[in-house]
Amino acid sequence: MYPSSRKDFISLTLSDSYNNGKHRRQSCWRKWKQLSRLQRSLIFFLLALMLILGLLSYPSLNQDWPVPSDREEWLEAGEREPEAEPPGVRPVADPAIRKVPGFNKGPEVGPPAVLPGLLPQVVERPQGPQGPVPKKAPVKKRPLVSRRGPPGFQRWNNASDWPLRRDQPEQLADRADEEEEQEKEEKIVSWRGAMIEADQGTEPLPSAGERQEGGAALAGRDVAAAVPAPGIAVSPAAVQEVVDRPEAVRQAFRHAWLGYKSYAWGHDELKPVSKTFAEWFGLGLTLVDALDTMWILGLKEEFSEARGWVEKDLSFSRNVDVNLFESTIRVLGGLLSTYHLTSDQLFLEKAIDIGSRLMPAFNTPSKIPYSDVNIGKGTAHPPRWTTDSTVAEVTSIQLEFRELSRLTGDPQYQNAVNEVTRLVHNLAGKKDGLVPMFINTNTGHFSHKGVFTLGARTDSYYEYLLKQWIQGGKTEDSLLEDYLHALEGVRSHLLRQSGPSQLTFVGELSHNRFNPKMDHLVCFLPGTLALGAHHGLPGDHMDLAQQLMETCHQMYVQMETGLSPEIAHFNLPPATDGRDIHVKTPDRHNLLRPETVESLFYLYRFTKDPKYQDWGWDILQSFNKHTKVATGGYTSINNVRDPVNPGPRDKMESFFLGETLKYLYLLFSNDTELLSLDKFVFNTEAHPLPIWPSPPK
Repeated sequence: MYPSSRKDFISLTLSDSYNNGKHRRQSCWRKWKQLSRLQRSLIFFLLALMLILGLLSYPSLNQDWPVPSDREEWLEAGEREPEAEPPGVRPVADPAIRKVPGFNKGPEVGPPAVLPGLLPQVVERPQGPQGPVPKKAPVKKRPLVSRRGPPGFQRWNNASDWPLRRDQPEQLADRADEEEEQEKEEKIVSWRGAMIEADQGTEPLPSAGERQEGGAALAGRDVAAAVPAPGIAVSPAAVQEVVDRPEAVRQAFRHAWLGYKSYAWGHDELKPVSKTFAEWFGLGLTLVDALDTMWILGLKEEFSEARGWVEKDLSFSRNVDVNLFESTIRVLGGLLSTYHLTSDQLFLEKAIDIGSRLMPAFNTPSKIPYSDVNIGKGTAHPPRWTTDSTVAEVTSIQLEFRELSRLTGDPQYQNAVNEVTRLVHNLAGKKDGLVPMFINTNTGHFSHKGVFTLGARTDSYYEYLLKQWIQGGKTEDSLLEDYLHALEGVRSHLLRQSGPSQLTFVGELSHNRFNPKMDHLVCFLPGTLALGAHHGLPGDHMDLAQQLMETCHQMYVQMETGLSPEIAHFNLPPATDGRDIHVKTPDRHNLLRPETVESLFYLYRFTKDPKYQDWGWDILQSFNKHTKVATGGYTSINNVRDPVNPGPRDKMESFFLGETLKYLYLLFSNDTELLSLDKFVFNTEAHPLPIWPSPPK
């Protein structure tokens, strides 16, 4: 065994006071640990409750550290409680709001409440019949530490605000005013990398002097009920404010032009989200397509800039393939139209240049033109994958080439397109005037027979039958014959009514099987029918036009964004789900197309029914709300059924400026002599060309 080792110890004595204090702390902790979880929770709750009651009972703390209600927060964000407003109108502070008795208001949409995102600002009280009403004294609002509510109204406070809020009330008031103005100007939300404006109301209203003009000054303006003063028994219709709808279209054009000028100047198309451009032919399609729109809207500065580019930079001596149809309706049509509106010889010279360079397309065995032309080499060819052209492509270039011959005295242009019209007139394979979608450039015969539609690939064939007849002074009977025969085919084979609302629509026929599918492109038909009725065709054409116009309108209002899908499918009776329209996922996109507003223009011009203006106004507001890009331009979207995230496609088609905004402006104008439909006929890209004088009998 080993002996135990010796251990040395050092003794240390602590005072009694230290030992007693440590013992007491350990004793309290042991007692706390012995309590159950419920008992400890109750103690914490009572302590928190006492703290809250103490804070609320202390006036100075309550004043410096407010606990605002939800109602106070929304009043702070919106300045006051929202009142009912008409769709798409954002009232502004304006002391000149006056009564406009008897002005026809558009139909209200939805319940009498404020639309999402539209918070009215403070307006001055109206003057009633018993004298002026004193202004409401301003209400001081307490600054909010933080804000809840929609993202558009959230604004996190900086750390530097704290001493200011507690110690400098005068500076706080100034800062609140500055933040309020900044909030009004910067209501934008991030949308998949794009800055899309969240609040897209109209711009400031006309001045008081403009409002005091006569009833004629109200042409094309929207009248909306102003907000009555609290406590005053004033009906919503008693006080009204005027919104200049044509000016709203000008503002939309300027915004689109801002994006194009900033990021795509001289190129074909703007990509507004990525702030760049897309090239198709390299001919400045958007700029040329928009020339006559700028002239019609009176945008002199923008037109002058665009003319300078046409004069110095637009050259057709380019080794590039262009599509015959698209180049004709957009470039040739746009140049001819601008020449007629301005009498500027520059545009006629450019039109002759591009027109002559497109002529090689007609050098085919059948005289049915190829789809593609190299305007630099003077050669033409069909697409790589087929020898076919679409029927719409070869039959929707006649208005432009006929007019080019009339202006130049050179018959080659008109002879080429008239030969195409003659060949199609005599072709077999039609079904009661309806034509197939494709035609072979080698044989000159229809191909892929059995499918009949008024949508893509055939739509403008029917449109140009009527418009050529009108353009030529109503003397070419074969054109009218083909048009009337085709309408009988539409009534017999394609026209149906949906369930349960009995919406009249135009479907498709595929090998004798009906498909209740209607392209948005078909919404050109109400306007074309109305135009025919105006020029002496049977009155039931106008009846059908109004029925189809209602259907096209429903394709917008039944979508959550207020914008139509590219394609709609209709329920046939008996419908089981209570809906008329279904939209398949691949068809939910919107390309900023013009066909519906085009037909609204014709229907309003001929009927003077203000509901068509109201429908167009709703569409413009939906474009502003869901497609407007804050940095300039408008974008097509992927999903018209998702108002929260419609999904930008990052493309602004040239026809948005060339057609959509032009037709909206003409729709809102009550000047029937502005491009009178007895003097002009519009091509399928909305470029007005003159109606020829009737030959002497």
